[in-house]
Amino acid sequence: MLAPERFAVGQKVDARIISATNRDLIADVTAGRFREDLFYRLHVISIQLPPLKDRKDDIPLLTLHFLGKYAAENRKGDLELTPDALDLLTEYDWPGNVRELENVVERAVVLSTGESLDVDLLPSSVRHPETVGFFAPSLPANGISFKEAVSDYERQLIVKALQTCGGVQKKAAEMLRVKPTTLHEMMKRLNISSESVVSV
Repeated sequence: MLAPERFAVGQKVDARIISATNRDLIADVTAGRFREDLFYRLHVISIQLPPLKDRKDDIPLLTLHFLGKYAAENRKGDLELTPDALDLLTEYDWPGNVRELENVVERAVVLSTGESLDVDLLPSSVRHPETVGFFAPSLPANGISFKEAVSDYERQLIVKALQTCGGVQKKAAEMLRVKPTTLHEMMKRLNISSESVVSV
């Protein structure tokens, strides 16, 4: 950062601002949650980045990048994914987008004991995506709190919907077939925020 004394009073500075969000800013402006004047100052050139599931050709390159990054950080030497593991990564829909992919690769690197990373190092959410989010109740001998179990399932569904919809609450509400106001109240009750569950 440049020291203040290096700038003269009234000196012009040529700067460019790049900002990113996973929110629907037009809806936020309409609802009064984002300043309209700031929106139009920032909204000069807009680039819509498709979710990772719609640009799967990027997955092998991103995976290679993260593999090299975390292999170096963990002093693991040269690592490579097996073809089966890469196929699973490519087939998965990545509701958490690039951040989720990065976390999965980091996890595999940390758990690895050899130079080849196979499917066993991938989380079950990637290996068995069709089973994620479904409630498989079990009743322990000492009983279970029905209220807590229901709240936990509600939380799972809401988080999954928000991740799938890129944090846009209106779209998540449509997916869950509830009113946006109802979803907002449920998120408030369960202490869920869009920012905390969605990674760009």
